Amino acid sequence: MTLIAEYGTIFLVLACLFGFFMAWGVGANDVANAMGTSVGSRALTIKQAIVIAMVFEFLGAYLAGGSVTQTVRSGIVDSSMISPDQMIFGMLAALLAAGTWLLIASLKGWPVSTTHSIIGAVIGFAAVGVSVEAVHWAGVVPIVSSWIISPLLAGSISFMIFVTVHKLILDTDEPFANAKRYIPIYMFAVGFIIALMTLTKGLKHVGLNLSVLESFGLAVLSGVMVTVIGVALMSRIKDESSGKSHLNSVERVFAILMIFTACAMAFAHGSNDVANAVGPLAAIAGVLQSGEIHAQSTVPGWVLLLGALGIVVGLATYGYRVIATIGRHITELTPSRGFAAELAAASTVVGASGLGLPVSTTHTLVGAILGVGMARGIAALNLRVIGTIFTSWVVTLPAGAILSIIYFLIFSAIFS
Repeated sequence: MTLIAEYGTIFLVLACLFGFFMAWGVGANDVANAMGTSVGSRALTIKQAIVIAMVFEFLGAYLAGGSVTQTVRSGIVDSSMISPDQMIFGMLAALLAAGTWLLIASLKGWPVSTTHSIIGAVIGFAAVGVSVEAVHWAGVVPIVSSWIISPLLAGSISFMIFVTVHKLILDTDEPFANAKRYIPIYMFAVGFIIALMTLTKGLKHVGLNLSVLESFGLAVLSGVMVTVIGVALMSRIKDESSGKSHLNSVERVFAILMIFTACAMAFAHGSNDVANAVGPLAAIAGVLQSGEIHAQSTVPGWVLLLGALGIVVGLATYGYRVIATIGRHITELTPSRGFAAELAAASTVVGASGLGLPVSTTHTLVGAILGVGMARGIAALNLRVIGTIFTSWVVTLPAGAILSIIYFLIFSAIFS
């Protein structure tokens, strides 16, 4: 208790700074998942994407970011083996380590998983700072397996969606007429799946305890609303002259769809991934307040606000680098391809969260974009960029762990 009593204010200030830094990294790196496809397919400009993401990421993070966040991430650390002092040093080290790795990745334009960055950092401090037994190693297996499962699943779904788009619309004699006929079905699917994603995954912490039937009903209603608005916007698009410009009109119809998916993905992402920055910060605040470690701790409103602001600042300052990688460097995207990728990614996240599988938004979306590229043939993919991305994924967990160990030892040396 003496350390907490002596340095309590310093610890809280450091926690806020490092939490903001980590949230900045989430914004700079992870928000590209929500926006990369929309920008790459030219459905939105970078400026429009940043404005949409700033509004919807902030709303998602602040309104649905959770009143209760599990302190010890994903059941990876046995909190009974950690002293309050170690918990504070460890969570400070984890925030700073994950933030540092996200800064490096964002500068390089690598889309990495913020969830895996913070998990790696927590494993690092627990294994070295406490003991190897303090880590639930069984919890690490599903994380590593999700590197393979989520991209494969999303890639398969986006491949199938894109093939149906070609069969029903793009490769027909009357693509524009067929677009008007079939795109409302896709619009309903977008509204339904994204609403289901938000209701089941995003709003579970707000105290809205909806039953499965209620969530399903609201998702159907959202699907109908999106379809009505989308059809109204579609009616303004005129069919241009024959030939190639037919497809230009069709792509403009898909561009309308992309705006819906971008807004909803940003909201769901903000509600989901703000926990990576505010979870450890809430843990530190809880220990400083009570002097004890709680398995769960309530996240104060100001902590969520800090996380939401950090995400927005990160996106506005450095988000464009990773947006460029996701949207332009993996494969060439058009609105129809971007839509297939975004719908597949959202579907995968919804399905996985329903099954309780740990998936990364980053891995899922990259897999979905690869699926769209594969539908056009292997030559449509930039294999060098893909190789770099896969390498950065594998490095994320150990990089977070190593940086966390270094920072943990530094903090322990300074304060104890």
